Amino acid sequence: MPAPLAVFRALADPTRLRILALLREMELSVGELAQVLGQSQPRVSRHVRIMADAELCERRREGSWIFLSLGKAGRSKPLLAAIDGWHDPSAERWRVADAVRLAAVRSDRVAAAEAFFNAHAAEWDAIRSLHVAETEVEAAVTAILAAAPIGRLVDIGTGTGRMIELLGARAERVTGIDRSPEMLRLARAKLAQAGLEQAELHQGDMYALPLADGSADCVVLHQVLHYAQAPAAAIAEAARLLAPGGRLLVVDFAPHEREELRERGAHARLGFDDAQVAGWFAAAGLETTAVRELAGHALTVKLWLGAQAPRHLKAVA
Repeated sequence: MPAPLAVFRALADPTRLRILALLREMELSVGELAQVLGQSQPRVSRHVRIMADAELCERRREGSWIFLSLGKAGRSKPLLAAIDGWHDPSAERWRVADAVRLAAVRSDRVAAAEAFFNAHAAEWDAIRSLHVAETEVEAAVTAILAAAPIGRLVDIGTGTGRMIELLGARAERVTGIDRSPEMLRLARAKLAQAGLEQAELHQGDMYALPLADGSADCVVLHQVLHYAQAPAAAIAEAARLLAPGGRLLVVDFAPHEREELRERGAHARLGFDDAQVAGWFAAAGLETTAVRELAGHALTVKLWLGAQAPRHLKAVA
């Protein structure tokens, strides 16, 4: 079926027009769409399938949830521009009602995030008490990356989305990756509050990232590497994403002997030394360009910055 015909057939339904408008505002799960639309999940899923077949939306699985976002800009932008050019008073009541229900979805996300934080606050506070304040770490992250534009940012193991909050305003495009659907839902709530709802969040493994080669200008591994059973493989996979001249920032701990973090915190590695990280960078085709150290009460935080050589320099070498 020709693309224009498939698109207009897909939108020949009021519910699907509403779905398009909602996905324009924010990424939503099928369940959240059903909540906003006041329809059953099976019915909403049928509408979504039709739209996905016409490439008007994209589906992504996170655990047992399916999240939806607008399709590629080349397909969706002309349609949205046309819709904006038509004033339909009969549709206004739906827009108002949907906006109210969408606000309720945002509130539900925030409530879930607060509950998660409350449940884990003591555990996270115990680790934070061992090293310098987060504000110092974040200031060091900002400073070490200040020499060049952020460009396309990828945050691996994004967790609560804090690195995206910190750096997202300076980035052209932002993508967060995490294995945990619960953490991704938490990040969505926090990023919505920070006005960063357009950040892309994907479920994925640090050893097999769901992104193309050369798709990032800056990749961050913030307090993630100590969970890796194979740190060298994680760094190599992160480096794969870098475009020529791209940068990889690793923020983690220097070597320490806090065995309780291995036993209770699931830390696979008790910190890293400069030689280890430099060796992994070199094996991944990166040059170590900066190292920073922030000594704390019991743990020292280190920042290692590696850079991908521009393609023309590689050719000369």
